[in-house]
Amino acid sequence: MANVGIIGAGSWGTALSVLLYDNGHHVTVWSIDPQEVQMLNEKREHQKKLPGVKLPDDMKITGDLESAVRGKDFLVLAVPSPFTRATAKKMVPYVSEGQIIVDVAKGIEETTLMTLSQQIEEEIPQADVAVLSGPSHAEEVGRKLPTTCVVGAKTRKTAEYLQSAFISNVFRVYTSPDILGIELGGSLKNVIALAAGMADGLGYGDNTKAALITRGIAEIARLGVKMGGKIQTFTGLTGIGDLIVTCASVHSRNRKAGYLMGQGKTMQEAMDEVQMVVEGVYSAKAAAKLAEKYQVSMPIVAEVNSILFEGKSAAQAVSDLMLRESKSESSALPWPDEE
Repeated sequence: MANVGIIGAGSWGTALSVLLYDNGHHVTVWSIDPQEVQMLNEKREHQKKLPGVKLPDDMKITGDLESAVRGKDFLVLAVPSPFTRATAKKMVPYVSEGQIIVDVAKGIEETTLMTLSQQIEEEIPQADVAVLSGPSHAEEVGRKLPTTCVVGAKTRKTAEYLQSAFISNVFRVYTSPDILGIELGGSLKNVIALAAGMADGLGYGDNTKAALITRGIAEIARLGVKMGGKIQTFTGLTGIGDLIVTCASVHSRNRKAGYLMGQGKTMQEAMDEVQMVVEGVYSAKAAAKLAEKYQVSMPIVAEVNSILFEGKSAAQAVSDLMLRESKSESSALPWPDEE
């Protein structure tokens, strides 16, 4: 049994708080929003972001960051990715040497091109930073539907400790040392999911969706391996697994935002209608910059950026992707007559 602090009371933080409580841990949930704290304390339910998932009466909900952080066995950082660095700055005075912080958001900082764990390590150097990722919509975890995720950590000891804390009969957890690959898969798939949503909004079919998913993971893996991630990660739960669920699910905010843009709404109109942080919009520019930095071809990412920030129509982007220069699917495969 552990004392756990959940930093961030959105849908994912709320779902994980119930999961960890059900696993026998003492859980304290922190929110920066006083109205959210009041609502969770009074209603014992996040009526806006995770309706139907009840919080136990003895779970502590607080707006006091120090009480949520200090002395906890581990912390779950569950704020949206654009607020990761700012929240980490506020946590610094209360984090002890070697205290575990497991980040569960997904994104890349546009200005520095740093992953979330890298941002946390820069702001809180005394922390032992890990990540939890995989095909795991909060709506389904909150309803206790079978889900699998991966914990990434620098040491086997930390990974297995977190694995034992999170794992249950409805939440299976694997371990991995490839933190970078896990984070790249988790953040870049949101950009591809925007494209998949746009295709749905345009009225395209399963063939289009399959193409975007398959060629999308090829782009992600090309960049990820070039940056130092492992190919096994991109073919696993936090790569192709997370990409599939985010491109296909009705719960995906990135797919929904893309769908609305495919129907003709602007990026801002789509984000306003989704009413949650659309991580892919924030990661799209960073993904394009990384592709340029590492000289990796990422045509889907490039077209998504053109739609988001240059006013290009989604239909024209699809046409341009289809009419790109013809090429082999995998340049690594030799032709028998040329060996």
